[in-house]
Amino acid sequence: MSDLRLNPFTLTTFAPAEAERYGYDRDAQACGIVHFGIGAFHRAHQAWYTDLAMSAGDRDWGIIGVSLRSGEVAHQMNPQEGLYTVTERSGEGARTRIIGAVKQVLVAPYEPDEVVAALAAPQTRIASFTITEKGYCRAKDGSLDLELAGDESVYHYLALGLRRRHDAGLAGLTLLSCDNLADNGKQLARLMQQYLTRHDSELLAWFEAECTCPSSMVDRIVPATTAEDRDAVAETLDGLRDEAAVMTEPFSQWVIEDKFANGRPSWDNVGAELVEDVRPYETAKLRMLNGAHSMLAYVGLAHGHTYVHEAVADPAIRPLAERLMREEAAPTIAAAPGQDLSAYADDLLKRFANPALQHRLIQIAMDGSQKIPQRWLETLAANQINGKNCTAILAGITAWLKHARGDNESVWGPVDDPITDALKAKWASDGVGGIVKAIFGEKGLVKSAWQPDIPLHELIARDLEA
Repeated sequence: MSDLRLNPFTLTTFAPAEAERYGYDRDAQACGIVHFGIGAFHRAHQAWYTDLAMSAGDRDWGIIGVSLRSGEVAHQMNPQEGLYTVTERSGEGARTRIIGAVKQVLVAPYEPDEVVAALAAPQTRIASFTITEKGYCRAKDGSLDLELAGDESVYHYLALGLRRRHDAGLAGLTLLSCDNLADNGKQLARLMQQYLTRHDSELLAWFEAECTCPSSMVDRIVPATTAEDRDAVAETLDGLRDEAAVMTEPFSQWVIEDKFANGRPSWDNVGAELVEDVRPYETAKLRMLNGAHSMLAYVGLAHGHTYVHEAVADPAIRPLAERLMREEAAPTIAAAPGQDLSAYADDLLKRFANPALQHRLIQIAMDGSQKIPQRWLETLAANQINGKNCTAILAGITAWLKHARGDNESVWGPVDDPITDALKAKWASDGVGGIVKAIFGEKGLVKSAWQPDIPLHELIARDLEA
Protein backbone atom coordinates (compact mmCIF):
# COMPACT_ATOMS: atom_id res chain seq x y z
CA MET A 1 0.00 0.00 0.00
CA SER A 2 1.19 3.54 -0.79
CA ASP A 3 2.95 5.65 1.85
CA LEU A 4 1.64 8.86 0.27
CA ARG A 5 0.04 10.98 3.01
CA LEU A 6 -3.20 12.92 2.93
CA ASN A 7 -2.54 16.68 2.67
CA PRO A 8 -3.96 19.60 0.66
CA PHE A 9 -1.69 18.92 -2.32
CA THR A 10 -2.31 15.19 -2.57
CA LEU A 11 -6.01 15.71 -1.96
CA THR A 12 -6.19 18.03 -4.95
CA THR A 13 -3.98 15.82 -7.09
CA PHE A 14 -5.65 12.48 -6.39
CA ALA A 15 -9.19 13.67 -5.51
CA PRO A 16 -10.54 10.44 -3.95
CA ALA A 17 -14.14 10.13 -5.05
CA GLU A 18 -15.55 8.03 -2.19
CA ALA A 19 -14.95 10.55 0.59
CA GLU A 20 -16.91 13.70 1.35
CA ARG A 21 -14.84 16.79 2.08
CA TYR A 22 -14.95 20.27 3.55
CA GLY A 23 -16.44 22.98 1.36
CA TYR A 24 -14.38 26.11 2.03
CA ASP A 25 -11.03 27.71 1.27
CA ARG A 26 -8.85 26.71 4.21
CA ASP A 27 -6.17 29.28 3.37
CA ALA A 28 -8.73 32.08 3.70
CA GLN A 29 -9.83 31.00 7.18
CA ALA A 30 -8.39 32.61 10.31
CA CYS A 31 -8.16 30.49 13.48
CA GLY A 32 -10.78 31.53 16.02
CA ILE A 33 -10.46 28.51 18.33
CA VAL A 34 -7.57 27.13 20.37
CA HIS A 35 -8.37 23.60 21.53
CA PHE A 36 -6.50 21.83 24.34
CA GLY A 37 -6.49 18.05 24.15
CA ILE A 38 -6.78 17.39 20.43
CA GLY A 39 -7.37 13.66 20.67
CA ALA A 40 -9.67 11.44 18.66
CA PHE A 41 -12.81 12.56 20.47
CA HIS A 42 -12.32 16.24 19.68
CA ARG A 43 -11.59 15.43 16.04
CA ALA A 44 -14.77 13.34 15.77
CA HIS A 45 -16.94 15.83 17.63
CA GLN A 46 -16.22 19.56 18.13
CA ALA A 47 -13.87 19.87 15.14
CA TRP A 48 -16.37 17.90 13.02
CA TYR A 49 -19.18 20.31 13.99
CA THR A 50 -16.91 23.28 13.27
CA ASP A 51 -16.02 21.86 9.86
CA LEU A 52 -19.71 21.49 9.03
CA ALA A 53 -20.43 25.05 10.19
CA MET A 54 -17.64 26.49 8.04
CA SER A 55 -18.78 24.40 5.08
CA ALA A 56 -22.21 25.97 5.57
CA GLY A 57 -20.76 29.49 5.35
CA ASP A 58 -19.18 30.38 8.71
CA ARG A 59 -15.81 32.08 8.49
CA ASP A 60 -12.65 32.37 10.59
CA TRP A 61 -13.27 29.52 13.01
CA GLY A 62 -10.24 27.42 12.15
CA ILE A 63 -8.75 25.46 15.04
CA ILE A 64 -5.25 25.44 16.49
CA GLY A 65 -4.89 22.23 18.46
CA VAL A 66 -2.71 21.96 21.55
CA SER A 67 -1.31 18.77 23.04
CA LEU A 68 -0.38 19.31 26.67
CA ARG A 69 2.02 16.36 26.84
CA SER A 70 2.55 13.98 23.94
CA GLY A 71 3.63 14.99 20.46
CA GLU A 72 1.91 11.99 18.87
CA VAL A 73 -1.07 13.88 17.44
CA ALA A 74 1.21 16.63 16.10
CA HIS A 75 3.27 13.96 14.31
CA GLN A 76 0.06 12.57 12.85
CA MET A 77 -1.54 15.83 11.77
CA ASN A 78 1.11 18.45 11.00
CA PRO A 79 2.60 16.57 8.01
CA GLN A 80 -0.99 16.51 6.71
CA GLU A 81 -1.40 20.27 7.37
CA GLY A 82 -4.22 19.42 9.76
CA LEU A 83 -6.32 17.36 7.35
CA TYR A 84 -7.80 14.12 8.64
CA THR A 85 -10.83 11.88 8.15
CA VAL A 86 -13.84 10.97 10.26
CA THR A 87 -15.40 7.63 9.38
CA GLU A 88 -18.88 6.82 10.70
CA ARG A 89 -19.47 3.09 11.02
CA SER A 90 -22.66 1.14 11.53
CA GLY A 91 -24.24 -2.11 10.45
CA GLU A 92 -25.25 -0.37 7.21
CA GLY A 93 -21.67 0.43 6.23
CA ALA A 94 -19.12 3.24 6.51
CA ARG A 95 -19.11 6.92 5.52
CA THR A 96 -15.88 8.94 5.42
CA ARG A 97 -15.47 12.74 5.45
CA ILE A 98 -12.25 14.74 5.11
CA ILE A 99 -12.16 17.47 7.78
CA GLY A 100 -10.38 20.77 7.19
CA ALA A 101 -11.12 22.72 10.38
CA VAL A 102 -7.81 22.05 12.15
CA LYS A 103 -4.95 24.17 10.81
CA GLN A 104 -2.05 23.02 13.02
CA VAL A 105 -1.16 21.24 16.27
CA LEU A 106 1.18 22.68 18.89
CA VAL A 107 2.92 20.59 21.55
CA ALA A 108 2.84 22.75 24.66
CA PRO A 109 6.01 21.53 26.44
CA TYR A 110 8.07 22.23 23.30
CA GLU A 111 6.21 25.28 21.96
CA PRO A 112 4.97 27.15 25.04
CA ASP A 113 5.41 30.61 23.53
CA GLU A 114 3.41 29.63 20.46
CA VAL A 115 0.56 28.35 22.64
CA VAL A 116 0.39 31.62 24.58
CA ALA A 117 0.59 33.60 21.32
CA ALA A 118 -2.32 31.61 19.88
CA LEU A 119 -4.46 32.38 22.93
CA ALA A 120 -3.50 36.06 22.74
CA ALA A 121 -4.10 36.44 18.99
CA PRO A 122 -6.77 39.04 18.16
CA GLN A 123 -8.73 36.57 16.00
CA THR A 124 -8.96 33.95 18.76
CA ARG A 125 -12.33 33.99 20.50
CA ILE A 126 -12.74 30.54 22.05
CA ALA A 127 -10.45 28.23 24.01
CA SER A 128 -11.97 24.77 24.31
CA PHE A 129 -10.96 21.64 26.19
CA THR A 130 -11.10 17.85 26.09
CA ILE A 131 -8.38 17.20 28.66
CA THR A 132 -10.19 14.43 30.60
CA GLU A 133 -11.13 14.65 34.25
CA LYS A 134 -7.56 14.51 35.50
CA GLY A 135 -6.55 17.49 33.34
CA TYR A 136 -8.48 19.81 35.67
CA CYS A 137 -6.02 19.13 38.53
CA ARG A 138 -8.67 18.89 41.22
CA ALA A 139 -7.93 17.96 44.82
CA LYS A 140 -10.09 15.43 46.66
CA ASP A 141 -12.40 18.18 47.89
CA GLY A 142 -12.93 19.50 44.34
CA SER A 143 -10.73 22.57 44.76
CA LEU A 144 -7.70 23.26 42.57
CA ASP A 145 -4.65 21.23 43.53
CA LEU A 146 -2.09 24.01 43.25
CA GLU A 147 0.78 21.54 43.19
CA LEU A 148 -0.67 19.63 40.24
CA ALA A 149 -1.66 22.86 38.47
CA GLY A 150 1.91 23.79 37.68
CA ASP A 151 3.65 25.14 34.58
CA GLU A 152 2.53 22.16 32.49
CA SER A 153 -1.17 22.58 33.30
CA VAL A 154 -3.76 24.22 31.09
CA TYR A 155 -4.20 26.97 33.68
CA HIS A 156 -0.62 28.14 33.23
CA TYR A 157 -1.07 28.73 29.50
CA LEU A 158 -4.50 30.28 29.93
CA ALA A 159 -3.28 32.72 32.57
CA LEU A 160 -0.39 33.88 30.38
CA GLY A 161 -2.59 34.17 27.30
CA LEU A 162 -5.33 36.06 29.13
CA ARG A 163 -2.80 38.38 30.74
CA ARG A 164 -1.44 39.23 27.29
CA ARG A 165 -4.96 39.87 25.96
CA HIS A 166 -5.70 42.14 28.92
CA ASP A 167 -2.51 44.14 28.46
CA ALA A 168 -3.18 44.53 24.72
CA GLY A 169 -6.73 45.76 25.32
CA LEU A 170 -8.29 42.74 23.57
CA ALA A 171 -11.61 41.12 24.39
CA GLY A 172 -11.84 38.14 26.70
CA LEU A 173 -12.29 34.52 25.63
CA THR A 174 -14.97 31.91 25.98
CA LEU A 175 -13.49 28.94 27.87
CA LEU A 176 -15.54 25.97 26.70
CA SER A 177 -15.14 22.70 28.60
CA CYS A 178 -16.21 19.62 26.64
CA ASP A 179 -15.23 17.08 29.28
CA ASN A 180 -17.38 14.67 31.26
CA LEU A 181 -17.63 16.74 34.43
CA ALA A 182 -20.87 17.76 36.09
CA ASP A 183 -21.33 21.53 35.64
CA ASN A 184 -18.09 21.53 33.66
CA GLY A 185 -18.30 25.23 32.83
CA LYS A 186 -18.86 26.29 36.41
CA GLN A 187 -16.09 23.99 37.59
CA LEU A 188 -13.66 25.41 35.04
CA ALA A 189 -14.56 29.00 36.03
CA ARG A 190 -14.07 28.25 39.73
CA LEU A 191 -10.75 26.45 39.18
CA MET A 192 -9.46 29.20 36.90
CA GLN A 193 -10.40 31.79 39.52
CA GLN A 194 -8.47 29.84 42.15
CA TYR A 195 -5.42 29.67 39.87
CA LEU A 196 -5.52 33.39 39.14
CA THR A 197 -5.99 34.22 42.82
CA ARG A 198 -2.71 32.43 43.49
CA HIS A 199 -0.70 33.48 40.41
CA ASP A 200 -2.16 36.70 38.97
CA SER A 201 -4.74 38.17 41.33
CA GLU A 202 -4.83 41.50 39.48
CA LEU A 203 -6.25 39.68 36.42
CA LEU A 204 -9.10 38.06 38.33
CA ALA A 205 -11.64 40.90 38.03
CA TRP A 206 -10.99 41.22 34.27
CA PHE A 207 -11.41 37.46 33.82
CA GLU A 208 -14.73 37.47 35.67
CA ALA A 209 -16.00 40.47 33.67
CA GLU A 210 -14.71 39.64 30.19
CA CYS A 211 -14.56 35.84 29.93
CA THR A 212 -17.30 33.22 30.07
CA CYS A 213 -17.26 29.51 30.86
CA PRO A 214 -20.39 27.87 29.40
CA SER A 215 -21.23 24.31 30.35
CA SER A 216 -21.65 21.71 27.64
CA MET A 217 -22.58 18.08 27.18
CA VAL A 218 -20.86 16.04 24.48
CA ASP A 219 -21.82 12.60 23.26
CA ARG A 220 -20.29 10.44 20.58
CA ILE A 221 -18.62 7.05 20.90
CA VAL A 222 -15.09 7.22 19.51
CA PRO A 223 -13.00 4.04 19.79
CA ALA A 224 -9.24 4.09 19.51
CA THR A 225 -8.10 3.91 15.88
CA THR A 226 -6.24 0.75 14.86
CA ALA A 227 -3.74 0.03 12.09
CA GLU A 228 -6.48 -1.91 10.33
CA ASP A 229 -8.73 1.15 10.49
CA ARG A 230 -6.05 3.29 8.84
CA ASP A 231 -5.60 0.70 6.10
CA ALA A 232 -9.35 0.75 5.42
CA VAL A 233 -9.33 4.56 5.21
CA ALA A 234 -6.40 4.43 2.77
CA GLU A 235 -8.46 2.23 0.49
CA THR A 236 -11.31 4.75 0.63
CA LEU A 237 -8.85 7.55 -0.19
CA ASP A 238 -7.46 5.73 -3.24
CA GLY A 239 -4.19 4.95 -1.48
CA LEU A 240 -3.65 8.15 0.54
CA ARG A 241 -2.60 7.45 4.14
CA ASP A 242 -4.32 9.29 6.98
CA GLU A 243 -2.35 8.79 10.17
CA ALA A 244 -4.86 10.96 12.10
CA ALA A 245 -7.98 9.06 11.04
CA VAL A 246 -10.76 8.64 13.60
CA MET A 247 -13.60 6.12 13.70
CA THR A 248 -16.97 6.85 15.24
CA GLU A 249 -20.69 6.12 15.17
CA PRO A 250 -23.33 7.99 13.13
CA PHE A 251 -24.89 9.42 16.32
CA SER A 252 -23.60 12.70 17.73
CA GLN A 253 -24.97 15.14 20.31
CA TRP A 254 -23.69 18.47 21.60
CA VAL A 255 -25.70 20.57 24.06
CA ILE A 256 -24.13 23.94 24.93
CA GLU A 257 -25.08 26.68 27.36
CA ASP A 258 -25.54 29.77 25.19
CA LYS A 259 -23.12 32.01 27.08
CA PHE A 260 -20.30 33.19 24.83
CA ALA A 261 -17.99 36.14 25.45
CA ASN A 262 -17.17 37.07 21.88
CA GLY A 263 -19.20 35.16 19.29
CA ARG A 264 -19.31 31.52 18.26
CA PRO A 265 -19.63 29.34 15.17
CA SER A 266 -23.17 28.51 14.02
CA TRP A 267 -22.93 25.06 15.56
CA ASP A 268 -26.69 25.13 16.17
CA ASN A 269 -27.26 25.16 12.39
CA VAL A 270 -25.42 21.85 11.98
CA GLY A 271 -26.96 19.81 14.79
CA ALA A 272 -25.76 21.22 18.12
CA GLU A 273 -28.31 22.44 20.68
CA LEU A 274 -27.91 25.85 22.36
CA VAL A 275 -29.83 25.92 25.65
CA GLU A 276 -30.12 27.90 28.88
CA ASP A 277 -29.51 24.89 31.13
CA VAL A 278 -27.33 21.94 30.15
CA ARG A 279 -27.69 20.06 33.44
CA PRO A 280 -30.54 17.63 32.58
CA TYR A 281 -28.73 16.46 29.43
CA GLU A 282 -25.37 16.36 31.16
CA THR A 283 -26.73 14.36 34.10
CA ALA A 284 -28.47 11.87 31.81
CA LYS A 285 -25.31 11.35 29.82
CA LEU A 286 -23.06 10.95 32.85
CA ARG A 287 -25.36 8.67 34.84
CA MET A 288 -26.93 6.65 32.02
CA LEU A 289 -24.50 6.46 29.10
CA ASN A 290 -21.20 6.84 30.97
CA GLY A 291 -22.48 4.93 34.00
CA ALA A 292 -23.52 1.98 31.86
CA HIS A 293 -20.29 2.17 29.86
CA SER A 294 -18.16 1.88 33.00
CA MET A 295 -20.23 -0.99 34.31
CA LEU A 296 -19.95 -2.81 30.96
CA ALA A 297 -16.20 -2.18 30.99
CA TYR A 298 -15.32 -3.61 34.39
CA VAL A 299 -17.85 -6.44 34.44
CA GLY A 300 -17.18 -7.18 30.76
CA LEU A 301 -13.41 -7.40 31.22
CA ALA A 302 -13.92 -9.77 34.15
CA HIS A 303 -16.02 -11.97 31.85
CA GLY A 304 -13.31 -12.00 29.19
CA HIS A 305 -14.93 -9.63 26.70
CA THR A 306 -12.88 -7.22 24.60
CA TYR A 307 -15.54 -4.92 23.10
CA VAL A 308 -18.65 -3.09 24.27
CA HIS A 309 -20.90 -4.88 21.80
CA GLU A 310 -19.73 -8.24 23.19
CA ALA A 311 -20.43 -7.22 26.78
CA VAL A 312 -23.91 -5.85 26.07
CA ALA A 313 -24.77 -9.03 24.17
CA ASP A 314 -23.85 -11.19 27.19
CA PRO A 315 -27.11 -12.32 28.88
CA ALA A 316 -25.37 -12.11 32.25
CA ILE A 317 -24.40 -8.45 31.71
CA ARG A 318 -27.05 -6.76 29.55
CA PRO A 319 -29.72 -6.85 32.32
CA LEU A 320 -27.29 -4.97 34.58
CA ALA A 321 -26.88 -2.23 31.97
CA GLU A 322 -30.64 -1.93 31.54
CA ARG A 323 -31.28 -1.88 35.29
CA LEU A 324 -28.58 0.75 35.84
CA MET A 325 -30.04 3.08 33.23
CA ARG A 326 -33.78 2.58 33.69
CA GLU A 327 -34.23 1.78 37.39
CA GLU A 328 -31.22 3.32 39.11
CA ALA A 329 -30.07 6.36 37.10
CA ALA A 330 -33.16 7.63 35.27
CA PRO A 331 -35.31 8.20 38.40
CA THR A 332 -32.60 10.52 39.80
CA ILE A 333 -32.66 12.85 36.78
CA ALA A 334 -34.91 15.92 36.54
CA ALA A 335 -35.54 15.69 32.80
CA ALA A 336 -35.88 18.80 30.64
CA PRO A 337 -39.17 19.33 28.76
CA GLY A 338 -39.27 16.86 25.90
CA GLN A 339 -36.34 14.83 27.20
CA ASP A 340 -37.48 11.17 27.04
CA LEU A 341 -35.16 9.13 29.27
CA SER A 342 -36.78 5.79 28.39
CA ALA A 343 -36.21 6.43 24.68
CA TYR A 344 -32.67 7.57 25.52
CA ALA A 345 -32.01 4.21 27.21
CA ASP A 346 -33.37 2.40 24.14
CA ASP A 347 -31.06 4.38 21.87
CA LEU A 348 -28.06 3.75 24.11
CA LEU A 349 -28.56 -0.01 24.05
CA LYS A 350 -28.72 0.09 20.24
CA ARG A 351 -25.55 2.18 20.10
CA PHE A 352 -23.72 -0.12 22.50
CA ALA A 353 -24.66 -3.09 20.31
CA ASN A 354 -23.08 -1.59 17.14
CA PRO A 355 -20.45 -4.21 16.18
CA ALA A 356 -18.83 -1.95 13.60
CA LEU A 357 -17.39 0.38 16.26
CA GLN A 358 -15.04 -2.14 17.92
CA HIS A 359 -15.05 -0.01 21.10
CA ARG A 360 -12.58 -1.57 23.52
CA LEU A 361 -13.64 -2.03 27.14
CA ILE A 362 -10.08 -1.48 28.37
CA GLN A 363 -10.18 2.03 26.84
CA ILE A 364 -13.32 2.85 28.86
CA ALA A 365 -11.77 1.34 32.00
CA MET A 366 -8.95 3.91 32.09
CA ASP A 367 -8.90 6.49 34.92
CA GLY A 368 -11.75 4.85 36.83
CA SER A 369 -11.10 6.73 40.07
CA GLN A 370 -11.66 10.01 38.21
CA LYS A 371 -14.81 8.86 36.43
CA ILE A 372 -16.92 6.86 38.86
CA PRO A 373 -17.83 9.73 41.23
CA GLN A 374 -20.07 11.37 38.63
CA ARG A 375 -20.95 8.17 36.76
CA TRP A 376 -21.95 6.00 39.75
CA LEU A 377 -21.52 7.59 43.15
CA GLU A 378 -23.87 10.53 42.61
CA THR A 379 -26.57 8.07 41.51
CA LEU A 380 -25.91 5.96 44.59
CA ALA A 381 -26.15 9.02 46.84
CA ALA A 382 -29.44 10.12 45.27
CA ASN A 383 -30.95 6.67 45.73
CA GLN A 384 -29.56 6.33 49.25
CA ILE A 385 -31.69 9.32 50.33
CA ASN A 386 -34.76 7.33 49.29
CA GLY A 387 -33.56 4.14 50.96
CA LYS A 388 -32.98 2.36 47.66
CA ASN A 389 -30.01 0.14 46.84
CA CYS A 390 -28.56 -0.02 43.32
CA THR A 391 -27.59 -3.61 42.63
CA ALA A 392 -26.29 -2.95 39.12
CA ILE A 393 -23.98 -0.13 40.20
CA LEU A 394 -22.82 -2.15 43.21
CA ALA A 395 -21.91 -4.95 40.80
CA GLY A 396 -19.91 -2.39 38.85
CA ILE A 397 -18.17 -1.13 42.00
CA THR A 398 -17.19 -4.66 42.96
CA ALA A 399 -15.82 -5.24 39.46
CA TRP A 400 -13.91 -1.93 39.54
CA LEU A 401 -12.37 -2.70 42.95
CA LYS A 402 -11.18 -6.07 41.64
CA HIS A 403 -9.82 -4.37 38.51
CA ALA A 404 -8.01 -1.78 40.67
CA ARG A 405 -6.55 -4.60 42.75
CA GLY A 406 -4.99 -5.97 39.57
CA ASP A 407 -7.23 -8.99 39.01
CA ASN A 408 -7.39 -8.35 35.23
CA GLU A 409 -3.73 -7.48 34.68
CA SER A 410 -2.67 -10.92 33.45
CA VAL A 411 -5.05 -10.57 30.49
CA TRP A 412 -5.48 -6.82 29.96
CA GLY A 413 -2.21 -5.35 31.20
CA PRO A 414 -1.45 -2.89 34.03
CA VAL A 415 -4.20 -0.78 35.57
CA ASP A 416 -4.26 2.67 33.97
CA ASP A 417 -5.36 5.10 36.67
CA PRO A 418 -3.72 8.22 38.16
CA ILE A 419 -3.96 6.72 41.67
CA THR A 420 -3.10 3.11 40.81
CA ASP A 421 -0.32 2.92 43.40
CA ALA A 422 -2.53 4.36 46.15
CA LEU A 423 -5.35 1.95 45.27
CA LYS A 424 -3.06 -1.06 45.45
CA ALA A 425 -1.55 0.20 48.70
CA LYS A 426 -5.04 0.36 50.21
CA TRP A 427 -5.74 -3.16 49.04
CA ALA A 428 -2.50 -4.33 50.67
CA SER A 429 -3.17 -2.52 53.97
CA ASP A 430 -6.95 -2.86 54.36
CA GLY A 431 -7.86 -6.05 52.48
CA VAL A 432 -11.37 -7.15 51.61
CA GLY A 433 -12.82 -6.22 54.98
CA GLY A 434 -11.68 -2.61 54.96
CA ILE A 435 -11.32 -1.68 51.30
CA VAL A 436 -14.78 -0.09 50.91
CA LYS A 437 -14.21 2.29 53.83
CA ALA A 438 -10.67 2.99 52.64
CA ILE A 439 -11.84 3.97 49.16
CA PHE A 440 -15.29 5.50 49.75
CA GLY A 441 -15.33 6.57 53.39
CA GLU A 442 -15.17 10.13 54.67
CA LYS A 443 -11.39 10.00 54.44
CA GLY A 444 -11.30 7.60 51.48
CA LEU A 445 -9.34 7.95 48.29
CA VAL A 446 -12.41 8.75 46.16
CA LYS A 447 -14.45 11.71 47.36
CA SER A 448 -18.18 11.07 47.24
CA ALA A 449 -21.51 12.19 48.62
CA TRP A 450 -22.28 8.47 48.87
CA GLN A 451 -21.21 6.92 52.15
CA PRO A 452 -21.85 3.17 52.24
CA ASP A 453 -23.19 1.88 55.55
CA ILE A 454 -21.99 -1.23 57.36
CA PRO A 455 -24.43 -3.63 55.62
CA LEU A 456 -23.22 -2.39 52.25
CA HIS A 457 -19.59 -2.79 53.35
CA GLU A 458 -20.36 -6.40 54.21
CA LEU A 459 -22.33 -7.00 51.00
CA ILE A 460 -19.52 -5.70 48.79
CA ALA A 461 -16.91 -7.58 50.82
CA ARG A 462 -18.82 -10.84 50.25
CA ASP A 463 -18.95 -10.12 46.53
CA LEU A 464 -15.22 -9.36 46.49
CA GLU A 465 -14.49 -12.73 48.06
CA ALA A 466 -16.65 -14.56 45.52
